[in-house]
Amino acid sequence: MKHIKLLTLSIGILGVGSTYAQTAPTLPINTIVERVQKYFQGYPTEKVHLHFDKPYYAVGDTLWFSSYLSRNLPEYEPSKIAYVEVLNSRDSLIQTFRIPLDKGVGNGQMVLDPQFMTQDNYRFRAYTKWMSNFDASYFFNKIVPIGDVINKKLITNIEFQNNLNGNKSQAVIQFRDRAGKPMINSKINWEFVAGWETVDKGKGETDAMGKVTISLSAKEKADLEKGQLKVSIQENKNEKPLSSSFLLKNALWDADVQFFPEGGDLIAGFAKKVAFKAVGSDGKSLKVKGTILDSKGKSVAEFEDFGSGMGYFSLLPLAGENYQAAIKFDNGQERKYKLPAVVNDKANVVFVKQDEKNAEFAVVTSEENFSKNQGQSYYVLVQSNGHLCFGAQVNLKSSSALVNIPKERLPNGIAQVTLLTPDGKPVSERLAFVQSEKLLNIQVASDKQSYKAKDLVNLKLSVDNNGQKYPGSYSVSVIDESKVPYNDQADLSIVSNFLLTSELKGNVENPNAYFDEKNPNREKALDALLMTQGYRRFDYPALISEKLPQISFLPEQGIELSGILRMNTGRPYPNGGLLLSVPSRNIKKDVYTDQNGRFTFKDLVFPDSSKVTVNARSNDNYRSLVINMDQTYYPEIDKNNGYKSYFVPNIDQAFAPYLDNSRKEYRKSILLDEVEVTAVQKKVITNKDFPAISGLSMPEHRIEAERLTGCNVLTMCLQTVLTGITYDPQTLKYYVSRDYNAGGRTPVQFFLNGMAIDEPGLNSINVADIEGIEIFLRDELGTVSRMYQNNGVVSIYTKKVEAKKPRMALSEIEKLLPKSNVIDMFPLGYVKERKFYTPKYDTPEQKSANDLRTTIYWNPKVQVTETGETAIQFYNADGNGNYKVIVEGMDQTGNIGRKVINYRVQP
Repeated sequence: MKHIKLLTLSIGILGVGSTYAQTAPTLPINTIVERVQKYFQGYPTEKVHLHFDKPYYAVGDTLWFSSYLSRNLPEYEPSKIAYVEVLNSRDSLIQTFRIPLDKGVGNGQMVLDPQFMTQDNYRFRAYTKWMSNFDASYFFNKIVPIGDVINKKLITNIEFQNNLNGNKSQAVIQFRDRAGKPMINSKINWEFVAGWETVDKGKGETDAMGKVTISLSAKEKADLEKGQLKVSIQENKNEKPLSSSFLLKNALWDADVQFFPEGGDLIAGFAKKVAFKAVGSDGKSLKVKGTILDSKGKSVAEFEDFGSGMGYFSLLPLAGENYQAAIKFDNGQERKYKLPAVVNDKANVVFVKQDEKNAEFAVVTSEENFSKNQGQSYYVLVQSNGHLCFGAQVNLKSSSALVNIPKERLPNGIAQVTLLTPDGKPVSERLAFVQSEKLLNIQVASDKQSYKAKDLVNLKLSVDNNGQKYPGSYSVSVIDESKVPYNDQADLSIVSNFLLTSELKGNVENPNAYFDEKNPNREKALDALLMTQGYRRFDYPALISEKLPQISFLPEQGIELSGILRMNTGRPYPNGGLLLSVPSRNIKKDVYTDQNGRFTFKDLVFPDSSKVTVNARSNDNYRSLVINMDQTYYPEIDKNNGYKSYFVPNIDQAFAPYLDNSRKEYRKSILLDEVEVTAVQKKVITNKDFPAISGLSMPEHRIEAERLTGCNVLTMCLQTVLTGITYDPQTLKYYVSRDYNAGGRTPVQFFLNGMAIDEPGLNSINVADIEGIEIFLRDELGTVSRMYQNNGVVSIYTKKVEAKKPRMALSEIEKLLPKSNVIDMFPLGYVKERKFYTPKYDTPEQKSANDLRTTIYWNPKVQVTETGETAIQFYNADGNGNYKVIVEGMDQTGNIGRKVINYRVQP
């Protein structure tokens, strides 16, 4: 760890021999440093990274991942649990995993079950509870596309044409059946939907290529940007129509170009860099060329992006001038954009250069401003990776002053250099990437340059940390690149995540490109990125005024279950005994309540889906006791994010080789013969059986009775099984998740057998009597919402009583009633461990089996000891071509590294 050393600087480039009256600081530099250090030392930074075995998948696959925790302070006990959430393209939560971390490393997997998963762009979000105290923008996020060749009967490809101007566009859609054959002369129906309203709809017929052209027009541009095109196609009259939907945000071409003067301002008379960023309507970068023009139309600078739509140029702005950029895009469009206004009265911090020992910055202002404020004092604070690494007081003796920062004080990553006034107000900021020491040198050597299919492969892994060898944990993935082609520069690796994207707000396109030494302009491109990307982990004025963040969660050391034990009168019950048991794991723990009736079971270890029972019957008056378990908090879903920019619009086409291979793997499950079912189908109770809610359309989800087993109290089940519904413990109400996360607070309306009930009445329903629950996230006709002023419906149906039974005894009735002194629940446990299957082909019989695997080898627990070496062994699959080996990980010092090699498999 590198410690801060405070320096007070009085330096100047010009006017060294002159003396000026020095401005008396409002706050001494020592005071500012102490207050800022209080935050950095008391609020350590944690980051989470996930390494997946491959970049995309198909339904039916198993998705494998390893998790890494990076921390910046060794003095505290870091989190030992990471959370991984899976969200679909509509930001609905699909699944949550709880990952145990051992020395900052864990692993997990997700079976992409065909019953629940569909083709979509899924977002994987990872964090610790400690991280959820702060801005969710710094959570790990990655888009993972998943295709489907098992359930999906319709293959589509959409392109937009004539979309350069106005609010009109054309969508050209090609339809193919699951075998890839164009669906010709087929009738289609389409609907253009924006929000809850239908903007337009129509019919059409596919041509000889299976294509149809749909003209889209909207009164408002926003309707297209946020709209959706729903299409159904009828291939045969005797079959149900097949449907698909498409986002329309790419339907109109548009461009936004922004300019960012280095340090924040265009200062009159001072030449410096001006960065720019060009983004299309789809959120992705645009290639641009342009010219900077003054107010007379004279060209004063020319520029072109370095890649990813970003770059910079040098400009000497003149006082009183106005500048604009004339830009030409790749599609031939030309537009003009204004640059920020030129100022005289500002001071900025700019990056000068860095060498092996120092990173050099400068504080600059205009000559006019300097002459008015001679001897002006400023503070320079440098923060990197949650450390305050440098503090200095700069007294301007000229219009510019140099600040040299020894790189030995800076960790690898982004250095945030902030210029503050003597009263602690930030006036300028500059981000720069600093590599003060080399990353882990990971070397992977194969015993051959070329192999045959199903050959044994021996890999030797060696790791060097700047001449030292330390124990470390690594994850290794080997994929058949002919089946899983992917641009590695677009991936998010442990290096690009921990050193770059985890420190920045917003999305970073092609993050690995900035660390690929084969890119000749990667350092310039990285500098342009840091001048255009947002960074706001903390607020200096708040820290200086000692307004520290409110902490709700400490770093988790294990699974905890807590609550309050009360009398049935509501009074807390002190010194009461409780027993927790996990029958499947033969776990039993007991605790006693404190004076406020609170209890906590700590350091629990059980897998997910385990039944957990909390029992208060050891107390003498247990019949009068009520157990109230605390609700588990999870961060809100960040709906307004830019991750949709990285959605793959045409998954079928984009990953055709992979999906073709997946189709071969699951051919038997796809090509089942049609079977006529002659058994009598059980009548299922639905909303159509009850007039009050019969106007609702098809439910988005239905929960059958078997999913409610193990619940004594219905509300405890509902908070976990209601897909798309969020429970708010403050209002004790349920809300549609997508609207709740967007700020909506109109609750869901519950119905029991067609009769409206309120939330307190839910626990009067015997769970064992429930036949099914239907969830309606929208009421398109408004038949219910107008009457009850609700948003969404949860309809509960109970089993019909077929015959009158004799009266039950009191003891039998007691057994059916929910027990307030015994709680059965299924809390989120640790992800279940599974081992990646690695076949052996050491006999002719074994080699005769077909092997269509795409992930050839996956090991999330490769341990390197003090020797810095280890060996790996596995067999190839049937595929020929390039096999790609990816190694990621970190050693016990926290240094990270990544290595990619290829080897050939030939016939």
